[in-house]
Amino acid sequence: MYKKIVVALGLDHGHGLKAIDTARQLLNEGGEIIALHVIEPVPGFVKNYVSTDPEPEIRKAAEEAIADRIGERKDAEAVVLIGYPGPTVTEYAETIGADCIIVGSHKPELQDYLLGSTAARIVRHAPCSVHVLR
Repeated sequence: MYKKIVVALGLDHGHGLKAIDTARQLLNEGGEIIALHVIEPVPGFVKNYVSTDPEPEIRKAAEEAIADRIGERKDAEAVVLIGYPGPTVTEYAETIGADCIIVGSHKPELQDYLLGSTAARIVRHAPCSVHVLR
């Protein structure tokens, strides 16, 4: 069905295994799955109070978490980017020519109704089809 699928993984929300499985079901033979996690940048004022840059450790932990979700099949590429999740996912999908983004949705809180959740931002700005998992 799709040739290149970006699976946007919020590693703290718990949709990872379901999202990867969904991508496998929707992928054309010979297609590509990219398991993407976006790390929000460490604010500048925080960097003044820590002795070492926390980004390498955060990136390594994210890569390990993605590998756990991909499992033994190794049929997806793990990508970790720094940025703000909504815009970073949609820009990355457009840059690589993805034809589908799979993203999980969580139960919204009050602030999500006022500001919009990451999934809603991806749906509004995606350059391709989006599958939202509940």
